[in-house]
Amino acid sequence: MLKTVETPSLNRNDLIAAANLAGRAIPPVWPLASSVAVNPFLGQSDEPLAMTAARLERVAGVAVTMPRDWYHARLSSGAITNDDLAAALAATEAGSPYTVTNLSKAAQSPRSEQTAVPTVASLAADASGTDWPGLIAERFGSWAAGYFDVGQALWSAPKGKSAYASWRAFAMHDVSVEIAGLRGFAAIVHDSPEVAAASIELAVQRLGLKQDALETYFHQLLMDLGGWGQCARYRLWQAELGGGEDGTLIDLLAIRLLWETALYDVYEKQIAERWYDARAAHGVPLAPSNDHVIDALLQSATEHAAQRTMIATIEDDQPAAHTDRPKLQAAFCIDVRSEVFRRALEATDPGIETLGFAGFFGLATAHHGFASDVEELRLPALLNPGVSSCSGGAKDAEADTSTRLSARAERAWGRFKFAAVSSFAFVEAAGPLYALELVRDSLGLTAKSAPNDPAPRLDPELDLDARIGAAETVLRAMSLTREFARIILIAGHGANVTNNPHASALHCGACGGYSGEVNARLLALLLNDKEVRQGLVDKGLVIPEDTLFVAGLHDTTTDAVTLYDADCPSPEHSADLKSVRAWLKTAGQVARGERALRLPLASSGDDVIQRSRNWAEVRPEWGLAGCQAFIAAPRHRTAGKSFEGRAFLHNYDWAQDDGSSVLELIMTAPVVVASWISLQYYGSSVAPDAFGAGNKLLHNVTGGLGVVEGNGGVLRAGLPWQSVHDGDGLVHEPLRLTIFIAAPVEAMTDILRKHDNVRALFDNQWLHLMAIDADGQVSARYCGDLNWQTTVTEGKVAA
Repeated sequence: MLKTVETPSLNRNDLIAAANLAGRAIPPVWPLASSVAVNPFLGQSDEPLAMTAARLERVAGVAVTMPRDWYHARLSSGAITNDDLAAALAATEAGSPYTVTNLSKAAQSPRSEQTAVPTVASLAADASGTDWPGLIAERFGSWAAGYFDVGQALWSAPKGKSAYASWRAFAMHDVSVEIAGLRGFAAIVHDSPEVAAASIELAVQRLGLKQDALETYFHQLLMDLGGWGQCARYRLWQAELGGGEDGTLIDLLAIRLLWETALYDVYEKQIAERWYDARAAHGVPLAPSNDHVIDALLQSATEHAAQRTMIATIEDDQPAAHTDRPKLQAAFCIDVRSEVFRRALEATDPGIETLGFAGFFGLATAHHGFASDVEELRLPALLNPGVSSCSGGAKDAEADTSTRLSARAERAWGRFKFAAVSSFAFVEAAGPLYALELVRDSLGLTAKSAPNDPAPRLDPELDLDARIGAAETVLRAMSLTREFARIILIAGHGANVTNNPHASALHCGACGGYSGEVNARLLALLLNDKEVRQGLVDKGLVIPEDTLFVAGLHDTTTDAVTLYDADCPSPEHSADLKSVRAWLKTAGQVARGERALRLPLASSGDDVIQRSRNWAEVRPEWGLAGCQAFIAAPRHRTAGKSFEGRAFLHNYDWAQDDGSSVLELIMTAPVVVASWISLQYYGSSVAPDAFGAGNKLLHNVTGGLGVVEGNGGVLRAGLPWQSVHDGDGLVHEPLRLTIFIAAPVEAMTDILRKHDNVRALFDNQWLHLMAIDADGQVSARYCGDLNWQTTVTEGKVAA
C-alpha cells in the first residue's frame, strides 16, 4: 500500500482544477496522417515571453530564446542596431533598469544554466545511479504506443478502457520495472486506487505537496511525458470542439504521480531533504529573473530589426492597381511558399493577377475520398466541419467499379503484407517481385502523380440559398468582388515527397494537413454553378458569363501545378487554358530556380524535382521555414516585391469591407493559424529538445501518430531538426510573427476589444501588429492595452 505522511488534506476538486490548468499549459499534437502546425506556447499566450521563460525553465529546464552569442553576432554585424535595442526597451514597462549599453554588454555574456526543479524520479536517479527518468520514459512509451495507436499496431491494445485503467492492467504485469530495482512495483500498482482522481489525491498527500506547488509540478510531470501528454491534450481539444470532455490528461498525470510515489517510498531517506527544497521551489510564485528579461529584450530587438527590413519592402514604390480586365486571376493559399510562385507567375505576363486566401477556401469539409471510409477533416484545426463531401457520385461508382475494387484490394493487400502472421512468409514468397520497384525507387525514377480522385461533391448537397450564401462569403472574404478575369484559378497546395513520416506537415495546414485540391475543386464547382451565379447578382456580385473557375493543385516541392479543368469542361476556354498552362510552367521553372539557392546540394531547378523522388532526402523542401510576416492588403501593395518566401500574403481591401466583418475574420482565424505555424518553427528552433521532433535519421514511426528516436521512449512532437537546420546552421530565423494590415487602427482596436484570446497574443507580444495606411506606408504599431504608437512621432495614441 502507498504510505502516507501527515500533511494538510487538499480538496479533490482543487486538485483536479490544478491538474486541468497544468494540462492546458501543454499543446496538443495531431496524428502524422493529418499533422498541422501547433503553437508550443499555446498554454502561455496570456503571459509575456520572460514569464514563459521562467515557467519553462522551472518545469523543463529549457530556454525559450536563442543563446546569447547568437544575439551578440547580430549586434556585431550591425543586423541589430542600438535603435533596435532602444525600441525593445521602449516597449517595456516604465522604470526598467536596463539601458542600451548594459543590454548590449549582456549579450556578450552567457546566461546562467537553465535548470529544472528536480522530480522525485531525477532525485532517485542521483541517489541510486539508476536512470529512473529514462526507464519511466521507456516503459510508459511501450504502453502508450499501443494505447494511443491509430492503426499501425499489428495487435492493438484493448479499447474501451480509460488510460489510467489500461496502464494499471499493463503495469501490474510489467516485471521489467522490478528487474531494474523497483521492488514491489506491480503490487503498488495493484493496491493503488482504481480512480485516477483518487490516485492523484493520495499521491499529493504522500509527497507532502501544498496547493501553491501543484500547478507547476503537475505541468512538469506532463511535460516529462513529451508527445504522449500532447496526444492526451489533442483528445481534450477534439472533445471540446464537439462540446464534450475527455479525462485522458488527468489519467496520465495520475500514472506519472504513481511512479513518483513508488520511487519516493524506496528512496525517501536519501532524497527527503532535496525533495523538501523542490516542493518549496514549486511553491514560489513565478517571476522572471534578470536573465529572462534580458533574453526577452534581445529577442524583441531582433524582431524589430527584421521589421525594419520588411517595412522597407512594403513601403517601396507602390505599383498602380490593375485597371484593365486581368487575363488570369489565380488564388493561392497564403502559405509563404506560394509567395515565391505568385511573384514568378505575375512576372510572366502583366495581365496576370494573383490573390491570397486561406487554403481551405472557406469550405470546412469532412471529406471521404473515392472508395474510402476514412473521414478527412480538410479544415483549420480551430474549426468544426461545416459541410460534408465525397469524391465521385453514383455514376462514378457504376463506371469505375473496377477502380473502387482496385482501391479496396490495394488496402487489403497492404494490411496483409504487414500482418503478424504473414510478415516473414510474405518477404520469402513475394519479396523478389518487388526488386524492380525497389531499384526504380532507389534511383528516383518514379514520379508520384497528383491526387486525381473523381470530382468531389457536397454530400448532402446544400440548398440553393446556402450555396449562394457560401459563395458570397468566400468571394467577399477574398476581396474578389469585381473585375473578374476570363479564367480564375483556385489553387490549393500539397507536397510531393516520398519516405517522409512528416509529409502531411508539408501539406496545407488550413486543410488539416491534407493537400488542398478537394477544397479548391469544391469551390470551383460552386462558383461555376449557374444558379449560384444568378443568385449572386442579387447580392451585388456579377460574375461575367465568360468567366470560368478552374481548380488546381500547386506542388510546393516541385512547383508544378495540376489543373482539374475536366471538372467543368468548357471547349470555348481551351485556348485560354493552353496559355494558363504555359504561364504556370514558366513560373514553376523560375520558382524552382529561386528555391534551389536555399536547398543544400541543389544547384538547379532540376535538382529540386529529383529531391522529391529521393527516399533518402531529409530536406525535400523547407516548408514554411523563414516565415516572418503576415500581410493583409490589396495585392497592388505587395505585387512586384520580393518577400523571399517569408510572408503570408492575404488579399484584403478595406474599402470593400462594410462593417469590418472580413477584417474580423482575418484577425481571428488566418492570423491565429499563421501564429501557430510561426511559433512552431520558433519553438523547434530555440528549444528543439522540448518542442522539436529530433533527428530524422533516428526516427521510428510509433502508433501511426508520431515518431520516437530509436527504439522507444518519449514521443517527439514538433518539427524535425532537419526542417529548421541545414547541417551548418539554422535556416529559420526564430522570430515571432509580425502582422501588417491595411486598415484603420480604430477598426482593428474594436476587434481586439471583442476577442480577448486574440488580444492576448498581441498584448504579450507573441504577435506584433502594424497598420498600413491609405498611402501604403506602415503608419502605426500596436503596443498593447489597446494603444498604438505612430511610427512618425513615436508617441502613444489611444485608439
